[in-house]
Amino acid sequence: MYRSLRVAVVIPAFNERQKIVATVETVPELVDDILVIDDASTDDTSAQAELAAQGRARPAGVEVIRHAANRGVGAAITTGYRRALALGADVAVVMAGDGQMDPADLPALLEPIATGIAGYVKGNRFLHPSIWSTMPASRIVGNVLLSAATKLTSGYHHVFDSQCGYTAISRAALEAVPLDELFPRYGYPNDLLSRLHVAGISVADVPVRPIYGEHWRSGIHLGTVVHPIPWVLLRSWGSRLAAQARKRARGAERDS
Repeated sequence: MYRSLRVAVVIPAFNERQKIVATVETVPELVDDILVIDDASTDDTSAQAELAAQGRARPAGVEVIRHAANRGVGAAITTGYRRALALGADVAVVMAGDGQMDPADLPALLEPIATGIAGYVKGNRFLHPSIWSTMPASRIVGNVLLSAATKLTSGYHHVFDSQCGYTAISRAALEAVPLDELFPRYGYPNDLLSRLHVAGISVADVPVRPIYGEHWRSGIHLGTVVHPIPWVLLRSWGSRLAAQARKRARGAERDS
């Protein structure tokens, strides 16, 4: 619990057998439910996650859910969100299975929700002083470009580092967005931000520490980005503008 809020951590994982144990074991004790979503890994990620669950002081708080087929990181997170809602969580936090998110930053993500400042809180690695010496230059360039585009398409002009997956979302915010319609793969956070804007959910950025280990690797490559991202951004932008137009039309009808 955090300030009387039941907290669930969603851990999407694909072929993370080498890092999933440490990720699960280092989730802070304030978390009530740990949900590992194995997106049809070809290795023994699920078995390693189960092993990590046995090593925790509260093994009943860890649940491993495996997709029968690979559906994408966005779909894995959505599965975790649905399970968190079913368990009665007040807040769902996303922490990747590759250990790139500092557990010490978790309270900072939860605080704006606990105090009612925001319904969705996202990490912003560019607010942390180590960003320039830690994040690879190619990732910095890509993140800056995508963040600038997402500012326009989402309507949240104050947020940055749109690709940071370290996030926390309130139950009310989850219930306000159509989970069935969220983009299932890379590009998921960009789509979610636009839908949150349509739902009128306040969003806050908080500093989080960027982590890139010695043997860091990324599942993101040029094809992963070039193919879906422009389409996701355009779709999200169009959907947001259309939804806002419908709201204005309904408001005009009520006023007439």
